[in-house]
Amino acid sequence: MLEQGTISIHTENIFPIIKKSLYSDHQIFLRELVSNAVDAIQKLKMVSRAGEYNEDTGEPEITIAIDKNKKTLSISDNGIGMTAEEVKKYINQVAFSSAEEFIHKYEGKADQPIIGHFGLGFYSSFMVAKKVDIDTLSYQEGSQAVHWTCDGSPEFTLDESSRTVRGTTITLTLMPDEEEYLEAARIRNLVKTYCDFMPVPIKLDGQVLNQEKAPWRESPSNLTKEDYLEFYRYLYPFQEEPLLWVHLNTDYPFIINGIMYFPKMRPDVDVTKGQIKLFCNQVFVSDNCEEIIPQFLMPMRGVIDSTDIPLNVSRSALQGDRTVKRIGDYIAKKVGDRLKELYRDDREQYISAWKDLGTFVKFGVLNDDKFKKQVEDILIFRSTAKIETKPAVEVQSSEGDLWQDVTPSNTSSTRYTTIKEYLERNKERHENRVFYSTDEASQSTYIELHKNQGLEVLFMDSFIDTHFINFLEREYQHVKFTRVDSDLDNTLLDDKSGEIVDPTTKKTKSEIIKELFEKSLNRPKVNIRTEALKSDDPQGTPPAMVLLPEILRRLREMNAMMQQQNADFPEDHILLVNTAHPLIQNLANINQGSIIIQSDAESPTEQLVKMICQHVYDLALMSQKGFDAEGMKSFVERSNNVLTKLTEQASKKNN
Repeated sequence: MLEQGTISIHTENIFPIIKKSLYSDHQIFLRELVSNAVDAIQKLKMVSRAGEYNEDTGEPEITIAIDKNKKTLSISDNGIGMTAEEVKKYINQVAFSSAEEFIHKYEGKADQPIIGHFGLGFYSSFMVAKKVDIDTLSYQEGSQAVHWTCDGSPEFTLDESSRTVRGTTITLTLMPDEEEYLEAARIRNLVKTYCDFMPVPIKLDGQVLNQEKAPWRESPSNLTKEDYLEFYRYLYPFQEEPLLWVHLNTDYPFIINGIMYFPKMRPDVDVTKGQIKLFCNQVFVSDNCEEIIPQFLMPMRGVIDSTDIPLNVSRSALQGDRTVKRIGDYIAKKVGDRLKELYRDDREQYISAWKDLGTFVKFGVLNDDKFKKQVEDILIFRSTAKIETKPAVEVQSSEGDLWQDVTPSNTSSTRYTTIKEYLERNKERHENRVFYSTDEASQSTYIELHKNQGLEVLFMDSFIDTHFINFLEREYQHVKFTRVDSDLDNTLLDDKSGEIVDPTTKKTKSEIIKELFEKSLNRPKVNIRTEALKSDDPQGTPPAMVLLPEILRRLREMNAMMQQQNADFPEDHILLVNTAHPLIQNLANINQGSIIIQSDAESPTEQLVKMICQHVYDLALMSQKGFDAEGMKSFVERSNNVLTKLTEQASKKNN
């Protein structure tokens, strides 16, 4: 070993770094000085409770004063004050935190926590001031008031002061380019931003600027519903009322307090950007805490306050730490607990909120196994099943059907159900089979077909449900999930075994219709199926439907997603022609007549039949995909031609 020693750090080198680089934003200085003033007042309370100060502490307050003529801004408190020795110890020694020492000495004597930690906040004043003065008088009996002054260099002076009032005043003589802090409106704004919930009144010109009360520090039992709503309105004015809220309040295994709200979703809400305010001992730190909040809870708003969240020395940013992950897990658990509580105690509100937060709950289930286990039994889906109107609300167990007591009087009669309830309810009709729809509008024909035959359909129509269905299939491996337009259950079809064979053609009517459409469409990749759809009113069923097999459709969607492209409609698909529909039966009869009088040239009737077949196909196709410009043009032209020929024939009959 050549040499061993101690690294020297010179004040003249470190001081400019503290002044210029420690804080990213100059306006932070006011937060730091007011925080120190709050600490001074809390310390006085602690020594008073310890019996070391028997005088009247008076009403605590912090006063901000502006002198535009002298270019000064001062912050005064009536707290504990300092002796000359304490000024030397806590002001002259950079990063020696009096808060740390005080907490150890008077542990258990505080009703409010001490804010300070690093001991650097005071020096933020030199970011805006060319000179800083301190006038202070300690609470200790017989103390001499002292005056400390520094011009921003490592040099200072310490003298006796004529101050006669216990407490401390810090006066900043502002630099010319920092005189914006001589404007009262600017100070009011900064106090509201950073110091609004500090537990001491902060005054300017005799007016209290801050709220003082931090609702998240209260016990949940002390707050009413209106208290929570009022706090939300204060934080986020002109917003709709929140869907629900979660009150965080724990001191083990870490300290965290807060109130988190789930807002009503609006199109202009950026769900990827956090809007939860981060505080440390009621001191504002940041407008968002994305590192703490699980991604699926990003839409939530509100406040989180913790001394255990690792901040950098300037209290302006989070440090990476495993505690952050543990706190995130705790928050997710509390949200899950709140959802379960709401599901159990107020189903109507739960369903009302689900319309906005369901997507994010599903996202959490997909990405957080612990959260999934919490909420997997309260995931609900809108259903086509009818609500039974009851004269009175039923008393139910937590295992009861969800919809029987959840229909608000001012909403439509819509059921919501869990997968387990759906399966139990339908096990006799279609055991271990779930029919679902991803688009109520475009798939309305298929939905109605299922409903008319008593088959219940679930709506899985949020953008996340494509992935969520895969999750459900892993959870319910014995269950088959079938989209309503992928195939038709046998319950929806009439038996074809009794069809009569035509003696002339040696074919059944279904076979004749199949050949007719194959010839008319001339699309080898379109698989024509003929079935008779069950219905008491055949006219109310569709004449034809386009079906996309479940597996092929999912593969196509997965490939499109991997290639970051929209899934094109496949040329290979099924056209199911409903042989029970009057239109199809009429079409078959017209075609049969044209065959009897067949000639080499295509007759007008054959042309009409061909156009109608194409038209029926187009109508079926419209429920699966929109037409491009050329396709729409062809559809409109064909529609006009069909109508023209039909009216021509009707006109000839009338003549």
